[in-house]
Amino acid sequence: MKIEQILPVILIIIQGAAAVPYLVKGNIGQAVYWAAAAVLNIAVTFLMKG
Repeated sequence: MKIEQILPVILIIIQGAAAVPYLVKGNIGQAVYWAAAAVLNIAVTFLMKG
């Protein structure tokens, strides 16, 4: 992992963790929102070349 990826990885972990309480409470919309935010950051951080 490059030094430039440390902050994005921390944000991905936080966003993934933010989805958990919403899943437990049954608020699927908010859980999907936070999961999608994490996936978007994964795509931008690790899958985009440039």
